[in-house]
Amino acid sequence: MADQIDVDITVPNQTKYLGMIGKIGESLAHTLGYYQGDREELAYHLNLVLTEALANAICHANDCDPTKEVRVSITASDKELTIRVFDQGHGFDLQSLVKAKVEETAEGGRGVQIIFKLMDQVKYHRKGSLNVLEMTKHLH
Repeated sequence: MADQIDVDITVPNQTKYLGMIGKIGESLAHTLGYYQGDREELAYHLNLVLTEALANAICHANDCDPTKEVRVSITASDKELTIRVFDQGHGFDLQSLVKAKVEETAEGGRGVQIIFKLMDQVKYHRKGSLNVLEMTKHLH
């Protein structure tokens, strides 16, 4: 597809890259010529989702280990946008965090709940030696 956008970036396992990755999401929202919805809202949501997912990968999955990396892959077509965040961590139970109430989640989980609220589909799986958080937003 001629209008498909693919972004793939690997960053060191450091929180100082959160803003940069969030801005990539914002910029992408503004370049989607076929998107008919509120671009400012989409830009804000993509920034928030990317920042939350990357922070979780860096701080929780990879335990803030500076020898590890985080990879972010974004694919956008005229129908949907998919973000994949790959980490080298030990993994977690996505469904247990989703089912927990925000008040019960004193130490984490709020970011995952935000991601579920803003995205249309969220999956978490293992691919080889990496964990993958896959988030999809329908653009139609």
